[in-house]
Amino acid sequence: MEYEAEEGGDGAADSVQFLPLSDPDVTLEDIAAVETVLRSSRFSSGPVVEAFEAAFAAYLGRKFAVATSSGTMGLLLALLAHGVEPGDEVIATPYSFRETVHAIALSGARPVFVDIDYWSGTIAPAKVEAALTEKTRAIVGSNTNGHPAPWDELREIVKKKRIALLEDSTEAIGSKYKGRLVGALGDTSVFDFSQPGPLVCGEGGMVVTDDIDVAVALKRFRAHKFAERSSVVVGSCAPYQAEMSDITAALGLAQLNRIEEILEKRKLIEHFYFKHIKSFEGIKDPYIAPDVTEVHWFLYVVHLGTRFSRSSRDSIVEDLGVENIEAAAYSAPLHTQRRYLDCGYRRGDFLVTEKISDRCVALPFHAHLTESHIAFIVETMKDASVNVGAGAAIY
Repeated sequence: MEYEAEEGGDGAADSVQFLPLSDPDVTLEDIAAVETVLRSSRFSSGPVVEAFEAAFAAYLGRKFAVATSSGTMGLLLALLAHGVEPGDEVIATPYSFRETVHAIALSGARPVFVDIDYWSGTIAPAKVEAALTEKTRAIVGSNTNGHPAPWDELREIVKKKRIALLEDSTEAIGSKYKGRLVGALGDTSVFDFSQPGPLVCGEGGMVVTDDIDVAVALKRFRAHKFAERSSVVVGSCAPYQAEMSDITAALGLAQLNRIEEILEKRKLIEHFYFKHIKSFEGIKDPYIAPDVTEVHWFLYVVHLGTRFSRSSRDSIVEDLGVENIEAAAYSAPLHTQRRYLDCGYRRGDFLVTEKISDRCVALPFHAHLTESHIAFIVETMKDASVNVGAGAAIY
């Protein structure tokens, strides 16, 4: 989708159509790939899914890739494949793509949340160690908003404890930690292909691993093939029917084939944001940790200063909406949501997560934006900050 804009003398857009938070980068080649499947005799999971799995494993340098219906189902199957059961504990951060981490609760295990690093927004290893118990079965490290977690430190922890290290890369395709692509860092890693990520094929996910036993278990939990209907071994496991269709896989495979082009386009939009937002005093600049080689942001998240409250952040989001700019809070901490109050969590338990979450605004971030759009978004946000009475702030 293209957006009309009339530029004023300062280069900002004087008027714009609705600017959505995300807008998938779909080409005629992508559409043709899907049309080929639609003209075939097979729509459900089949050879195109297998081709997507093989290509994705090759992209990351992993031995196995298993396509799923979503990132949430991918993480759920990964937990089950690693032997996580009801009564076990799984450590994760409350500051993440919540739909994915919900998989811990769905597995029957107890999510044990730990706080995050203030700068990177990723899980804090020292706090992970403090949360370990005899019931801990796995750690889920999230590459939050595209920024890789401290994987070497997490790896040292699981070596000592002999537990599984799962990598949530649902927000981070293309990012690199010490020169290695995310997805190659956990024992098993999970991706999601729904909006607002770079690789979007409606819904769907992918789980990658180098462990053949885990890969076999993933496939058994995912679905049973028609040819396996009389197998005693396979039939002992009740599947979740979490397959990806060939239609979805066709779009995913086409986008994977040009993923570097998609990521490069988004880098240009990131550059425009950084250029214009420098004039916005009190905004925390995007942070990249020393061990991180490259970050491909999931969304362009602005961290407001401490003079802003959660209510003033919400007012800014509303003001942006009035100007036809879709924005959102990033994100609602998991430990403050009703499902996890039953686990004993309350507001005030994770102060760093709450401080950042209360002041984060996710802005439109996709390849169909122009520099004039970005200038308009930033100027509108600056005006909104004055309207709520916050002004410049020190973070």
